[in-house]
Amino acid sequence: MKNALLVLLILATAQLTAQFQYDYGIKFGAANYLGDIGGKSMTRRDFVYDMHLKQASRYSTGAYVRYKYSKRFAIAANVDYLRIQDYDRWSTNLPRRARNMNFRNDIIELGARAELTIHYDNDVGNRGYYNPDFKWYVFAGVAGFYHNPKGQVYSNGEVQEGGFWFPLRPWMTEGQDRPYSPVSIAIPMGTGFYFTFKKEWRVGWEFSWRTLFTDYIDDVSTFYAEPNTDDPLANTFVNQATYQGLIDELNGLDEAKDSEFYPLNINNFRYWSPDEDTKRGDPTNNDSYLTTQITVGKVIKGRSKFYKAKYSVKNTRNVRRSRAKF
Repeated sequence: MKNALLVLLILATAQLTAQFQYDYGIKFGAANYLGDIGGKSMTRRDFVYDMHLKQASRYSTGAYVRYKYSKRFAIAANVDYLRIQDYDRWSTNLPRRARNMNFRNDIIELGARAELTIHYDNDVGNRGYYNPDFKWYVFAGVAGFYHNPKGQVYSNGEVQEGGFWFPLRPWMTEGQDRPYSPVSIAIPMGTGFYFTFKKEWRVGWEFSWRTLFTDYIDDVSTFYAEPNTDDPLANTFVNQATYQGLIDELNGLDEAKDSEFYPLNINNFRYWSPDEDTKRGDPTNNDSYLTTQITVGKVIKGRSKFYKAKYSVKNTRNVRRSRAKF
């Protein structure tokens, strides 16, 4: 009896590890960014400490497919569409508010990654039904993305052109000889978990941070310059975002008088001559963005090569047969 129970246990374990080889699904949630625009009261800080999580968070959506290579390792591919956005006017940092820049960027991302399961529970609640099961994982990979930053034109604090969002890359707002590339590379890293219900549906959550190799997803990186375009709106976008009324307003704040930046001067926040480099952004730090998403997926049940080799019915066409003798 004990031997029979042991055999049944081995077969059940093999069946559980053999199934759920593939799954696919959708993702939806929020996106945010860390770069040169916006931020909080201090100068630029890394990770979420410098983000406008409430004001600047926008949406993200996508789809994925995952292949379970072994009990702990999996590989996955994803496609994501997300929007990031921020305004200097939301910042509590006086120089950033005086700069008064803004941007919005819609990003399309295609990526691949490896996943490592660091904790799993095949029977949540210990009910003996293996429903649901739970897995917590970490991941890292590589992705390519397309982006196209846009901005709204303001003059004397009033939005112009009906609030239309203008593509900024063709304007070469920092005097570039040629536009920066709309395509770049990201390194996604993060963590997530999911529950599998009835061995068929997966529902989970995922956090992914992307380290980038570009500083232009917000169109701001180096110094003020004459935009390299004949479009007069480009000059308005760059050089009239800051205006004297805004400087006077900020200098009148009580916190401004106790600040090391007091008094703010309009000459530090707009372009005046080709012989003067006025800081517009920080080229020493590339931009980055993140997503936090709910995942909903469907399991494709299958059997691994290990399972097929050990437990499938063998072909018996060439097996020599003999009459039983009694």
